[in-house]
Amino acid sequence: MTKRTSIKEILQKKNKDKIICLTAYTFPMAKILDEFCDIILVGDSLGMTVYGFLDTVDVTLEMMINHGKAVVKATKKSLILVDLPYGTYEKSKEQALESAKKVISETACDAVKIEISKDLVETTKFLVDNGINVVGHVGLLPQSVRKIGGYRYQGKDETSAKEIIEISKAIEQAGAFALVIEAVPAQLATKISQSINIPTIGIGASQKCDGQVLVIDDLLGLNQEFKPRFVKRYNNLVNEISKSVKEFCSEVKSEIFPGKDNLL
Repeated sequence: MTKRTSIKEILQKKNKDKIICLTAYTFPMAKILDEFCDIILVGDSLGMTVYGFLDTVDVTLEMMINHGKAVVKATKKSLILVDLPYGTYEKSKEQALESAKKVISETACDAVKIEISKDLVETTKFLVDNGINVVGHVGLLPQSVRKIGGYRYQGKDETSAKEIIEISKAIEQAGAFALVIEAVPAQLATKISQSINIPTIGIGASQKCDGQVLVIDDLLGLNQEFKPRFVKRYNNLVNEISKSVKEFCSEVKSEIFPGKDNLL
């Protein structure tokens, strides 16, 4: 019987094997990715990729739970990580714990991820002390894009870089087992990775992070409107899908489909 990747195994990859992490939101995609990933992230990026939102701010806990259920059901090997969405953990430690417990109990996921400011370090510790497995997220915090005026690289000056390093160290001390670093200069991400003993997972960060994560829709070229600098498209499935649909339309109009093999 296949066992899921454990937190202990993720921790053991620090400075050794690269951690492979991709997002998934649906049963079919998660089933494909499970063969390749150490971690599958059910990210609140589903707000944009699935629901067409401009950002992640309007994603709800119920959305995360529904997609989390599908991903857990589809997978056997990967550790499943679910984002706590905006507005479900910032108000108080108790709110965060209630949200985390609800997500974990209803999806059977392995851990939750939260975006970390200085004010949320104690919340992380509270979650860990209450048996919740937590991954932190520093640098660019997508849930804060409306406050900061868009998707911008963070930590480019000495003061903000120092703050991100301090928060990263505090998150480790609070008990998080891994840290996502998003959209910071490579030198800063490298320094963070070297300064803490828990694995770092980069997105727009540094090759020296212990792993990398991408939104699967970006990797496959399904998202044509949004392409930040740190995204690499490994395919252009929009063209492939359009080609297939065009062929379907042609066969329907010419009565090639459905053919004899498709009928009783």
